[in-house]
Amino acid sequence: MSRRSGGRAARVALRAAPLAEDLRPVRPGMKGGRYAPLSESGVRRIHEAALDALEEIGLADAPPSGVEAMTAAGARHDDDGRLRFSRALVEDMLAKAARNITLHGRDPKYDLHLEESRVHYGTAGAAVHVVDPFTKEYRDPSTADLHDAARLVEHLDNIHFFQRPMVCRDIEDNLELDLNTIYACVAGTRKHIGTSFSEPGNVAPAIKLIHMLSGSESEWRAKPFISNSNCFVVPPMKFAEESCMVMESCIRAGMPVLLLSAGQAGATAPAPIATAIVQAVAECLAGVVYVNSVVEGHPAVFGTWPFVSDLRTGAMSGGSAEQALLTAGCAQMHRFYGLPGGAAAGMADSKLPDIQTGWEQGISAVLAGLAGLNMVYESAGMQASLLGFCFESLVLDDDVIGQALRCVRGIEVDEDTVSIETMREVCLGGPGHYLGSDQTLRMMQTEYTYPVLGNRMSPKEWDEAQKPEILSEARARIERILSEARMQVPAELDQRVREEFRIHF
Repeated sequence: MSRRSGGRAARVALRAAPLAEDLRPVRPGMKGGRYAPLSESGVRRIHEAALDALEEIGLADAPPSGVEAMTAAGARHDDDGRLRFSRALVEDMLAKAARNITLHGRDPKYDLHLEESRVHYGTAGAAVHVVDPFTKEYRDPSTADLHDAARLVEHLDNIHFFQRPMVCRDIEDNLELDLNTIYACVAGTRKHIGTSFSEPGNVAPAIKLIHMLSGSESEWRAKPFISNSNCFVVPPMKFAEESCMVMESCIRAGMPVLLLSAGQAGATAPAPIATAIVQAVAECLAGVVYVNSVVEGHPAVFGTWPFVSDLRTGAMSGGSAEQALLTAGCAQMHRFYGLPGGAAAGMADSKLPDIQTGWEQGISAVLAGLAGLNMVYESAGMQASLLGFCFESLVLDDDVIGQALRCVRGIEVDEDTVSIETMREVCLGGPGHYLGSDQTLRMMQTEYTYPVLGNRMSPKEWDEAQKPEILSEARARIERILSEARMQVPAELDQRVREEFRIHF
């Protein structure tokens, strides 16, 4: 008993010691790509079909400024009002497109290096409700809720970026909504932030706020820490005029953009999974032409983001196996083009954080990471097919993503991990177990990851601990973090912002 207790104490002490970033068992930007639901010939066929669609079908409804830019680059504006894109034009623009980009955080340790198959998980969405899993009630989100979510993400190691996951429904004015969305996020976290704009005229005042927060325009342009999540298309195969005008303004202001194509298979995208990917790829390739015809080499994320319909009802099913396959297939296409890519995974159809949420989030989060998706959006906190955001789910998903990242990392095989020296010592005259060996103590932090809230007690230990329940533990963790989380904007700057803009939290 004494030896076992001493060994356990040593292991607990070792676990409490902070690890260097490069020794952590999971961390941002680990390389995935081991999972490939599409064959090489399938990837090539989807690429060719997307090029056919751009040549033969094209996209409608581009704003005049977009038509001017893209036709100057070589697109054809036909009598039916549609822009069509030759193979040569698409290939030329792919050659000019930015690769290996960095999405900056305000602290360099949060920079996201989007290269090869490096994987990052984060939030996103536009939930119109916040769900309380204890009362089972859905209510309107507020600006304070958004700020609290950002404060939580600042302290959740496995959530690497923060894109607005909910709409602040306590603000009616669209300009105030956009400004408060940005400021609630920036004031809560130093991680990279994603946001959207309600209308083109709101970009300029938002950029003024961002310059204040950066220190100057030059400092902002050197390290832009906010990207524009832009639904520049209305599937199937139409540009969204106002969103495109927003995108042009963001590009000229030096803001990276997420080219987001979000068709719904069986509704606004074809029902076959492969053809849903074809349409998303075609639309995003049109986005690549658009962006690079405005500013060559501007940083953009290839956001093939198709969703799934439950074909029995037409309702969205973000937690389905088909969604997981769609997202993984899109990740393969990003890697085929060598472009930084993003898509959605980890959202649940379940209305509460329950067993259904667990399987829905776990399956799609793991497949997205294994497929090497650079930016896994909507991976934390999202319930009810993106209609609800749950704070408890947010902190629980930090554990889910930690386990997903461990799968992404894979199994290292080297001299240390396959050496039989420790086996020899243990088996030939040793204690007959590995519990106290130097190798076990050394590997317990670097080879294994441990959930913060996941309960691994024995039934007896669980009973002695008064049978803790995971939702209550999640609520307690939320309260602990929020009680300690500090404002991420200095007090003097915060005062100047509030004098200049009407801030609602």
